[in-house]
Parts: sequence; structure tokens; C-alpha cells
Amino acid sequence: MTEHAVVIAGGGPTGLMLAGELVLAGVDVAIVERRASQDLTGSRAGGLHSRAIEVLDRRGIADRFLSQGQVFQVVRFHIPLDISDFPTRHNYVLGLGQNHIERILAEWVGELAVTIYRGREVTGFAQGDTGVDVTLSDGQSLRAEYLVGCDGGRSLIRKAAGIEFPGWDPTTSWLIAEVETAEEPKWGFHRDAFGIHAIGRVENAGSARVVLTEQQLRLDREPTLRDVSEALVAVYGTDYGIYSSTWVSRFTDMTRQAAAYRERRVLLAGDAAHVHPPVGGQGFNIGVQDAVNLGWKLAQVVKQTSPESLLDTYHAERHPVAARVLRNTMAQVALRRPDDRTKALGDIVSDLLAMDEPRRRLVWP
Repeated sequence: MTEHAVVIAGGGPTGLMLAGELVLAGVDVAIVERRASQDLTGSRAGGLHSRAIEVLDRRGIADRFLSQGQVFQVVRFHIPLDISDFPTRHNYVLGLGQNHIERILAEWVGELAVTIYRGREVTGFAQGDTGVDVTLSDGQSLRAEYLVGCDGGRSLIRKAAGIEFPGWDPTTSWLIAEVETAEEPKWGFHRDAFGIHAIGRVENAGSARVVLTEQQLRLDREPTLRDVSEALVAVYGTDYGIYSSTWVSRFTDMTRQAAAYRERRVLLAGDAAHVHPPVGGQGFNIGVQDAVNLGWKLAQVVKQTSPESLLDTYHAERHPVAARVLRNTMAQVALRRPDDRTKALGDIVSDLLAMDEPRRRLVWP
């Protein structure tokens, strides 16, 4: 049985950041990642917010991301909000796709010589008084003092630990896809009786990225190119002759948060601890901040510099942060409803956010 001080289930941004934090603190850590490489299919996070860039800057790696992204001095909450006057050197959002973000983080973690078990995933574990026995999908066993679930919204670690995941069921679903079209589509945003839709050009490619609000909530199966075609016809009256797709996926406004971020020697971070609709692009950012908050505390406990009770402060400090983000994204989804009453509410919200104090309070709490 191979031993590590900490095993991290999931090698996405949160898992990578946590591994880097632990190694820098002198802790032996390993990542178990089901993907054979860091490549991603589909659309995930689209950028970095100020707080996340500050974290990366403290680790001396912010320039790796800044050199490849695009700076925007606004964030969006119903309307674009200027953040150029905020009290930070990084008073902007950095537009950068998650595939690039993960690649840069993985390169950094590689320089730190973190052990990564690729092409495998955690299938089970058993907690004891002194550690956790972790079983992998290839039959291998690992022994760790602590196991951290960074394995996404459907987290096996969270479920196996018996941690409840209360929240709100989905009410709306969206299709998102990268497609090839025979005809030039109607670029930009489009609003109708069912919601907001968008078609945009894919950088350095001849394809289009579409985001379509579905007329009815769909959860029954994985979406297909035909679903995208039918949704385009329903919204635009034509599918613009789409004939192939790089990827097609669906997301919803489901919103949930783990009741506890720790169960004895098992902890949760990132999407394993909280899920919400991607409006505002906040999920990646709070996951990375989870990792930084947990990393130094876990290192202190593993090295017996601090008592185990220090780990309880992780939940105490990070759970309220995610709860605020969940409320924020729920409010943004609600403001996107196409009925006249919601439009009236949106007009009032826009007026309020034009004032400095509401703008600052919302975006820089």
C-alpha cells in the first residue's frame, strides 16, 4: 500500500491549487485524476476574478495567467459594473478559458513534483483513527492521513462520507455547444419569451459557440447535436445549417452546498462543496480560494504544528463565502426571467447599481 500524507480526489483547478499549497508547505501529497491528461472537453470557467488573481500573485505565478488572458475592468451583475477603482493591484477580471487555466496550474504543480495518479479515480475509502484507506478504480490502495474531495458536484467523496448536500433543485436548463454552421448565424445576444440566448465566434476557429435557454427543463439524457438544432429553430427560426459539433453540454440553475466541509479525516473543496449556475463565473474562483484556506491549515495539522481542531475553522470561514455566492447566482438567474415583472425589478436593480455604494457592496463585499 502506497502512503501519502494527503490524497486529493480530483485534479481540476481546486485540486491542483490545493496540491501546490501543500507541497510548498512541505507536505507529501498525491492527486487521483480520472482523466489521462489535463485536456478538457466543453466549456467551463471563463476567467479569473480579482481575489483569485491576488492568490496566484502571492504564489508568484499570476504572470503566467496574465500573459495569456484578456483584461476587463468590469464584472457583471445584471449590468456591467466597473471595478477599476477597487482597492487592489488586480482591479479587473482576466478572461481566460479553463483549459488554459488548468494547463498553467498543471505545469506549476509539475514543477513542484506532485504525484498524480492519472486515468484512475477514487472508488471508496475507509476512515480510521489515524488515517484513511483509499481504493482506486484500478484496484490499487493508498493510505493517507487525510483525504480531500475535489471531485466535482457529483462528488463520490462527499456521498461516501455521508455529508448532506441541501439546496434548490433546477428550474431552468441551458444548452451550450461549439458547432459548425453552413450559414452565418445571428451573432450576439437574443432575448425572447423563454430567456436569453447567445451566439458568439470561437477565437482562432471558424466555429460558433451557442448558449440557448431551453423552453422546458431537461434532465433526462445527455444532449446531442439534434437537440441544439431543434433549440436553434425554436429561438431563431433556423438552425443555420449546423452539421457538426466539437462538444455539446447542458447546465442548470441547480444550487446546493455541503452541510459540512469536514467529516473527521475527509474534507471537501470546490464544486464538491458547492454548486451553482455559472452566471458571473465565480465557481472556479471560490474553489481556488477554498484550496488556499484549507492548504496551510491542513499542512499545519499534518506537521503537528497545530491541533486538529484548526481544520474546523475551514468550514467556519469558507462555508459563509460560498453561501453568499450561491445567493448571488440565484439572484442573477431570477433577474434573467423574461416576464414583465422581472423586467421591472431589473430596471430598479440597474438604477441602484449605478450608485457607488450598492456597486461596491455587491462586487467587493
